[in-house]
Amino acid sequence: MTAPVRRELERAGLLATAASLLWLIQAGAVALAIAHMLEPERIWGHPGLYALIFIAVGVLRALLDNRAGALAFRAADTVLARERAKLIERESRRATDDPARPPAAKTATLAAEKLAALTPFLTRYAPAKRRANVVPLVILAVAFYFSWAVGLVLLVAGPLIPVFMALVGMAAKKASERQMEELSNMNVLLLERLSALVDIRLLDATERTVGGFQGAADRLRARTMEVLRVAFLSSTVLELFAAIGVAMVAVFVGFSLLGELEFGAWATPLTVAEGVFLLLLAPDYFQPLRDLAAAWHDKADASAVARELHDLESQEETSFLGTGAAAAPLGTPATLSVRGLAYRPPGGRLIRFPDFDLPPGETLAVTGPSGIGKSSLLKLIAGMAAPTEGEIRIGDEVLNADTADAWRARLGWLPQHPRFLSGSLRHNLTLAVRPGRALPLDRALKLSAADAVVATLPRGLNTRLGETGMGVSGGEARRLIVARAAHAHPDLLLADEPTADLDAETAAQVTEGLLGLVATGTALIVATHDADLAARMDRQIAMTPAEDAA
Repeated sequence: MTAPVRRELERAGLLATAASLLWLIQAGAVALAIAHMLEPERIWGHPGLYALIFIAVGVLRALLDNRAGALAFRAADTVLARERAKLIERESRRATDDPARPPAAKTATLAAEKLAALTPFLTRYAPAKRRANVVPLVILAVAFYFSWAVGLVLLVAGPLIPVFMALVGMAAKKASERQMEELSNMNVLLLERLSALVDIRLLDATERTVGGFQGAADRLRARTMEVLRVAFLSSTVLELFAAIGVAMVAVFVGFSLLGELEFGAWATPLTVAEGVFLLLLAPDYFQPLRDLAAAWHDKADASAVARELHDLESQEETSFLGTGAAAAPLGTPATLSVRGLAYRPPGGRLIRFPDFDLPPGETLAVTGPSGIGKSSLLKLIAGMAAPTEGEIRIGDEVLNADTADAWRARLGWLPQHPRFLSGSLRHNLTLAVRPGRALPLDRALKLSAADAVVATLPRGLNTRLGETGMGVSGGEARRLIVARAAHAHPDLLLADEPTADLDAETAAQVTEGLLGLVATGTALIVATHDADLAARMDRQIAMTPAEDAA
């Protein structure tokens, strides 16, 4: 995950470590300044000189810290953008009938909220870990140089902190994983209930739904408090040992300078400068460990996210053909040929399809009972799924990963359940338009009998519809997406149950709209249970369980 930015992270860690080590120079300047004021005859220089050294080194530390932070944040932004792009590309390519496909809300939560946990891990934990590996050891060596007693105190107190951090960290990791899972569940619940809001009101299930939200919120709150309890526990342990260590150093230095203790130094007793210097170093011996402990929970959160990403990536990929990118249309309109085609949906049975040819401009109805594989055939023709056996040809070209994008540039798709994007109706109707190919929008609306629908909307084509066409009936939404297909004027339109759940009059209007589009030269394949619609097609293919058997 961090391989592309490893060099930047290493540079950020080195700069942060160098900035921390510069405190030794600042501490030395402060110690000498104080010692000069107390014993001017024994200390060379002047307090003003030491003050200038302190300020100059402080500016240098600030510059190094700033540069280290900039490098770390730049690396974090790179990793975050890369992982989000990989996640969205992988999940958007996953087959829609894949039972392992996570809910959209769960994927959105992972991309928008959970992946953000990588930023504090990379900008705080990674540099803190580098400083914790170097700075305490350097300060420990310096402390032993001046006083074996101070070095011994730091040596005993320091390692206890990582030991307790590791023990607490195991609990923190589990708590973070449970919190992340509860956060995903909460978002999935919210999206599902919002999409079913009308049904909830009709079924008078408002109180039950609110109760479900309260239960989910209570579970999320409990998981969050569990994480916070672990965080406070680790901070308490850290502060306890750090405070004990600093206090013991202060007591030893104080009594040594008063002459009450005659051990702990090497050949001569501690001087004022050495004592102040050691006092100033003691807190910074623990500071990198403090920073590491503060960022320990960032690591736990990032580990939980990395595990979730790994679980998604380890699943078998079920993607469509091609890349989904815009491409120039494939050649010229040609005969569509299906030969020996079979398809096994993820976790499903093998479906076999009859052979057929469809010349340009002709129409075909695919009929059969529900679940027989009619919609799967349309997906295969559109390159939205890869066949298990057989092939699909467009003229002399085989439909494969290399030709799928160009083939889809000639296709139109009419889904069974109309969907609209956030934006105006005009924006939705012009989504699939190809320059030089499209029918005029007013003609497309009239052809599909959708012009009357637009006339009833409060702002006409500038009206914003909900995702499922809120503000228009199911039949009106169906006529609008027929108008969208007509405006794009594809060479071949694939229509999945275009008249399902419609009354006879509305179904007839949709049928006439489709046949009007055929009259302009578009070929049409419909998967349908509607006998009247099937009878209006040039040919029919009836799929039966016998044909479908593996």
